[in-house]
Amino acid sequence: MNDQLVELAERGKALAPEDRSRLVDLLLESLHEAPLGEVEAAWDAEAERRLAAYERGEIQAVDGEEVLARARAPISGAPVSSHVKLFVA
Repeated sequence: MNDQLVELAERGKALAPEDRSRLVDLLLESLHEAPLGEVEAAWDAEAERRLAAYERGEIQAVDGEEVLARARAPISGAPVSSHVKLFVA
């Protein structure tokens, strides 16, 4: 460990327990910031890809109620309409 890191750790140990807990939470959150940004970027790219495919006529829009009904059907045992393809590769 470098000297600055050791110093920070010692200062952290001197904090009250609830402050140490909050510091740990903040540090752990900071570890996950970059991957979340990557996930958001991936979803943005996927949304753009799907919109472009829709605009080219490669896929059709599906009503939200139909999507939800089809998603719930396996859980509820209800029959699923086969005329709408929800997932397009």
